[in-house]
Amino acid sequence: MKVRWLCLAALLGAVLLGQGGMAPARAQDVPVVAAAADLQFALTEVAEAFTHETKHELKLTFGSSGNFFRQIQQGAPFQMFLSADEQFVLDLAAKGLTVDDGALYAIGRIVIIAPYGSPLKVDGELADLKAALADGRLKKFAVANPEHAPYGRRAEDALRHIGLWDAIKDRLVLGENVAQAAQFATSGATQGGIIAYSLALSPSVAKLGPYALIPEDWHKPLYQRMALIKGASETAQSLYAFMQGPSARAIMRRYGFVLPNESS
Repeated sequence: MKVRWLCLAALLGAVLLGQGGMAPARAQDVPVVAAAADLQFALTEVAEAFTHETKHELKLTFGSSGNFFRQIQQGAPFQMFLSADEQFVLDLAAKGLTVDDGALYAIGRIVIIAPYGSPLKVDGELADLKAALADGRLKKFAVANPEHAPYGRRAEDALRHIGLWDAIKDRLVLGENVAQAAQFATSGATQGGIIAYSLALSPSVAKLGPYALIPEDWHKPLYQRMALIKGASETAQSLYAFMQGPSARAIMRRYGFVLPNESS
């Protein structure tokens, strides 16, 4: 049995989306998991491993953590939330909407990426980005919307760190989430962008252009936390435990996440 997808708004587009199926007779018994868009590929593999091992199916919905935070407060029928910013989970816990404070499941990283053929050269220090702004090569640059997407906030942190935010903000193309920002950054619609390392490492994105890690001390840490929503089913509880086990951790590590109790 395969994991079923519930795609939220525009994510990566057809080139970056997987497909799956699920027996309709069990639809009402399958927990819906809300996950940050940077988990698009990693969590899909984790869920497939979980379903293979337990025979329990899941519905995965990917989007911006900030939007999920609002939807959960409004009663959205999610049973588990994996946020790219731990504060959203902690705030839900403070409101009494989660079982507890949850658990840190990963620390994310950001990269600069550009499509093949772009005039922008990628380097972790963003030196050519600065030069491209000055000489006119850079017309558009993609990031996730900092208003509700944690990876967009961290992109803003990095750009502010090197004094480029004010110069570049009028040229930004904002993705609804970091997955959509990755689509914009690699499709040729922009000269590049700042996205999640986990997305850049996926085969679907890696083949579209080069990328470079941005120093982790240029931005606030991307502490990523998960929690069970009150009333979560036994299947959701099993996934929560599975995420902290060796199989899931190995997959997350492969997608560039720094894991709890491990150094970068």
